[in-house]
Amino acid sequence: MIGDSSKLPKTLQKLILEAEEITKKSTKLKLIVAVSYSGRDDIVQACQGIAHKVKDALLEPTDITESLIDQELKTNRVIDFPSPDLLIRTSGEQRLSNFLLWQLAYTELFFVESFWPDFGEREYAAALCFFQSRQRRFGKRVLEDDSYWVGTFIDTMGSKPMERMQYSIGVWYTMF
Repeated sequence: MIGDSSKLPKTLQKLILEAEEITKKSTKLKLIVAVSYSGRDDIVQACQGIAHKVKDALLEPTDITESLIDQELKTNRVIDFPSPDLLIRTSGEQRLSNFLLWQLAYTELFFVESFWPDFGEREYAAALCFFQSRQRRFGKRVLEDDSYWVGTFIDTMGSKPMERMQYSIGVWYTMF
């Protein structure tokens, strides 16, 4: 589990701890439940951890790399979790909603109108077809001569503060 479970009822917090203990040696399915998880907070706490290491002379500022930041993120403290290749966003929303901001840098994004409880085999097949049609370039644009150009994305949309939910839940898994 990643995020802030303190907003959940104590009985649910206890169940989460018990489930983590029972399943910690599982090798076939890795499940991460995000409760009140914030991608921004994940990046901030990773930077704070690195800053403490620099302050304590365990690291030099020049030692800070993307790989080091990645290692300090909550998702990698739970398990060695690779960045997702595909994110399926249900409910017609077309935003990341502060979810896995660092990890989704090169993830293909698929948006579907159906809500999670109604998401079924047809939508899943459509998402897989979409993913298969993508040319994974990891930030580079292929030119006609097969050379690469690194592109920049600029978001010109503004945003208004929205009332936050008491807690949000996200779930993802990977099978080995």
